[in-house]
Amino acid sequence: MKIAAIDIGSNAARMQISSVLTNKDKISFKKVEYVRFALRLGMDVFNGGNISLASEVRIKKLLQAYQLLMELHEVDAYMICATSAMREAVNGASIVERIHKELGMEIHLIEGEQEAELINNVIITLIDGEHTYLHIDVGGGSTELNIYKGQQKIAAKSFKIGSVRLLEHQEAPDVWKKMQTWVNTNIPSNESVIAVGTGGNISKLFNMIEGKKENKAKLKDLEKMRNYIEKFSLEERMNKLQLNADRADVIVPASDIYISVMKWANATEIIVPDLGLKDGILMLVYETLMSEE
Repeated sequence: MKIAAIDIGSNAARMQISSVLTNKDKISFKKVEYVRFALRLGMDVFNGGNISLASEVRIKKLLQAYQLLMELHEVDAYMICATSAMREAVNGASIVERIHKELGMEIHLIEGEQEAELINNVIITLIDGEHTYLHIDVGGGSTELNIYKGQQKIAAKSFKIGSVRLLEHQEAPDVWKKMQTWVNTNIPSNESVIAVGTGGNISKLFNMIEGKKENKAKLKDLEKMRNYIEKFSLEERMNKLQLNADRADVIVPASDIYISVMKWANATEIIVPDLGLKDGILMLVYETLMSEE
């Protein structure tokens, strides 16, 4: 069986096709295809409120390409989710309707809380019941914060701040303070906290750190790498550091969110698993298929 997940974010759209593997009673997903394309919908929406006609055309072309790939892989089921940029766009719902009519593909506009819940379903498998964890997921338009204790989520909040929104200076002036207050209110100052970071920018930042152990990094190493990257011009980040153009300009603003939240929570270490919204969507697709049998 093959299933697919498509995540249309504020910065990029990703599709992952996975095979469902069964070993006794344990289910796992093996990636067989992964495609990422920088749509940059947040540039339109956070500045003008609408998705431009040119961007709509690109969305349709990309989904047609994804559709063909899924046909070639003989995918049994898939799901498309769109996050902050498309759900905030004045014309987001009408674009979703046109795409469904023209391509037969249904896009689900999910709220920040739904996005966090989908990611929660895969993150929960990584944490133990002995520690307090702060999950930080930074997207292009929003940041989701989740606190876990004893493998139970005890608090969650979505904030309208993300890498593209920061790049375009479209974040609300008090959002930093609101986010800090929420963290300080929900995490006692004397509590030991381990951060878990998901999102393309933290994964890239983590991969650039030398001497890291397994999937963990120290806060001081994140800060050091963030400051190192900031020294380079945009062109140098692409040529010398070999960052994609759509990563080179947002990685520093995104890093500022992860680092700030960790400092507020007194977290000195962060776990960076290779997981995200697409993995949560895959799990939902599989569970839906199983419930229909």
